Amino acid sequence: MTDLALTFGSEGRDFDVIQQDADLATEDGLRSAVLVSLFTDRRAAEDDALPDGTDDRRGSWQDSYLDRQNDRQGSRLWLLKRAKQTAENATRAREYAEEALAWLVEDGVATAVRAQAEWVRRGVLQLTVRITLPDGSPFDDVFTYSTETT
Repeated sequence: MTDLALTFGSEGRDFDVIQQDADLATEDGLRSAVLVSLFTDRRAAEDDALPDGTDDRRGSWQDSYLDRQNDRQGSRLWLLKRAKQTAENATRAREYAEEALAWLVEDGVATAVRAQAEWVRRGVLQLTVRITLPDGSPFDDVFTYSTETT
């Protein structure tokens, strides 16, 4: 599958398309799909505590349709903004990452998805992702995610 090639900011706050000469770069791997899955805001569940104290559950314009199909996109990592650096919140980050990448298994792109999360410095989570492809080969990548507000 060919996607636009994306890059994730070193501060763990944003991603952007990669430009190659005067065109947009493409890639045939999973990295761009993983970036979008992990770092696009999924709509919060009704029982999720929202970090900003509002009733904004975020998500995308298509979520009301996707909710009816039980096929949500993105991740709930954004719920960890301003979160304390606890083992419990690192576990939540791992769960959110695996939830966001579950579609890869459901769609037959992968046979397994695993994530690890750990605090690497103040306000920064490191996510280590391992995706097992149908031929048994692994896709491994590491991402940092800032839980501090800008």
